[in-house]
Amino acid sequence: MSYKVINKTIRLADGREITLETGKLAKQADGSVVVRMGNTMLLATVVSAKEARAGVDFLPLSVDYQEKFASSGKIPGGFLKREARLSDYEILISRLVDRVLRPTFPDDYHAETQVLISLISADNEVLPDALAGLAASAAIMVSDIPFNGPISEVRVARIDGQFIINPTLTDLGRADIDMIVGGSLEGVAMVEGEMNEVSEEEMLAAIQFAHEAIKDQCQAQLDFAQEAGATEKREYSHENNDEALKDQIFKAVYDKAYQVAAGANPVKAERKKAFGAIKKEFIESLPADQEVDEELISKYYHDAEKAAVRNVVLNERFRLDGRKLDEIRPIWSEVNYLPSTHGSAVFTRGETQSLTTVTLGTKLDEQMIDGAMFSGYNKFILHYNFPAFSTGEVKPNRGPGRREVGHGNLAMRALRKVLPGEEENPYTIRIVSDILESNGSSSMATVCAGSLALMDAGVQVKGAVAGIAMGLITDTETGKFAVLSDILGDEDHLGDMDFKVAGTKDGITACQMDIKVLSLSNEVLSQALSQAKQGRLHILGEMAKTITQPNVDYKPHTPRSQNIIIEKEFIGAVIGPGGKVIQQIQKDTGATIQIEEKNEKGYVNIFAVNQEAMQEAVRKIKAIVAVPEIGEVYVGKVKSIQPYGAFVEFMAGKDGLLHISEVKWERLESLEGVLEIGEEIKVKLMDVDKKTGKFKLSRKALLPKPENVGEKK
Repeated sequence: MSYKVINKTIRLADGREITLETGKLAKQADGSVVVRMGNTMLLATVVSAKEARAGVDFLPLSVDYQEKFASSGKIPGGFLKREARLSDYEILISRLVDRVLRPTFPDDYHAETQVLISLISADNEVLPDALAGLAASAAIMVSDIPFNGPISEVRVARIDGQFIINPTLTDLGRADIDMIVGGSLEGVAMVEGEMNEVSEEEMLAAIQFAHEAIKDQCQAQLDFAQEAGATEKREYSHENNDEALKDQIFKAVYDKAYQVAAGANPVKAERKKAFGAIKKEFIESLPADQEVDEELISKYYHDAEKAAVRNVVLNERFRLDGRKLDEIRPIWSEVNYLPSTHGSAVFTRGETQSLTTVTLGTKLDEQMIDGAMFSGYNKFILHYNFPAFSTGEVKPNRGPGRREVGHGNLAMRALRKVLPGEEENPYTIRIVSDILESNGSSSMATVCAGSLALMDAGVQVKGAVAGIAMGLITDTETGKFAVLSDILGDEDHLGDMDFKVAGTKDGITACQMDIKVLSLSNEVLSQALSQAKQGRLHILGEMAKTITQPNVDYKPHTPRSQNIIIEKEFIGAVIGPGGKVIQQIQKDTGATIQIEEKNEKGYVNIFAVNQEAMQEAVRKIKAIVAVPEIGEVYVGKVKSIQPYGAFVEFMAGKDGLLHISEVKWERLESLEGVLEIGEEIKVKLMDVDKKTGKFKLSRKALLPKPENVGEKK
């Protein structure tokens, strides 16, 4: 069997190469491409139905990224030992690709389309998430599927002061900016990442640097498609349109919708009712003999309402709820709302509300990560829940979807930048945000509520974190645009951008941007970031009215946790033969103790139900690992008595000889009646035998010397 293989090489600025290959694998798909960088290889396939399903007025696009465990020489954990549902990490990469691809298809293309991206070979130093968008776009480009691409995605990181595209995993550990940026030849369409409290100017510079690499990759795809002979796209007709009905609806409803939008009603339900009444009135006004196509009426009315709302913003320079373009909705917050949690907060901004809790657990509560690329443990977890009642709807509760996973991950990245280091924070931290009301940017409400709850719990964060969502309305014909601060749900739906920015007073810690137009100019991005900073500082000021810094101590009912770092050679002494020593300490104190060896040290995590138990467990462990010092005084326990002296345990696991001549200043013939087994006495360490390591103790050195002792008779 013969086949024609087409290859294309993309060379990065530092000389590393990315290769595209088509024509060898998965040839029955509409398009398939293998992308390789180092030993990381991704297979991307795309299939799109030839016809759209009846009644579908949107693009049914599914994007799935999955890692094959064999790609890194691993066997999956669990009972089934096979790849199952997508992990959160795989869902997040799927979302990264989906968010750039979706707005790039033609608006009137409604055929069911499936993009599958598989990690088929893994390189420990080459992360696949930065290549997934390129692979998906290239697969579509070599197909006959209508597409307004190409697009691509890259990782941009600032390492040692320099911007680098798709850095190695080792180098990424030193980065203070880490973002995935997606876009086209024309501009940037998606941004997601985290950073160490950097300025807006630094973030914008990183985005611009990434776009230059994206343009190179897009041009390479155009050449690649040309070489593959994939320049003709299929014809399609997926929409039934009635231009006369469209004109009729616009003439009948546009002005009325404009009046409602300009009415500046701050109540979402009332606005919805008013808009709905316009549509109902139009339908009732139709002649009895006119055929009513409810789907088309709904579509055209939606278009008219959308145009009216957008034009109110552009012309009147105020918004649906009456706010100015940069005005933030009223905010109130409260901490310690739930008395039995370790930390809690309520954050309400307009009609968006989050009830967030913090729970502090032990090392045993860490989340186990089992993936093809990453394995290990995670001790900071954030879960985001979005029940249907938060928007006044009835839906079955089927657990978190991709949106919930993505929003939770964004809030987690924003907050983890201010957490204390591992040595200062011995806890596994779980934050749960339950959205109780939603009308715009509940993920940023989660950031604010999570920050407040952490401070309420007594976690010594570096500073408060707030988040804000920015929107955009543009008119390509007139060039007008309006950047909106703290967007409503309607503005997210009807607008052209959702740009979430979170950070402290000192800088940005996380961001996420999606746009519905093909690209954004640097002017718009710059204004959005500047406006977001002012909004973030305002929200931080409102949060400071509730709590300004972390509580000095944990709640009384919070279990106590402490880390002790010991020398590697003492790990065995703390554990004891068969775990005997550590088990006895846990039995005596009620504490839970975990020991982990890393970086040539022993990390001891102690978790106790109260401070007294904690102190006792710490004392016992420190006694085991303490190094005896000559001249120090210890409280020891008599373990055995011999004719020549007594053996005294003066430190945990360390016995020394208290010779009979060192018990008292007076001469003793025996120790009978002088010392008893189990008696606690003070002793001084006098010497350590250099050859045997045996300890020599003295009790008389701590007693006053009688005047007649040592005198000749």
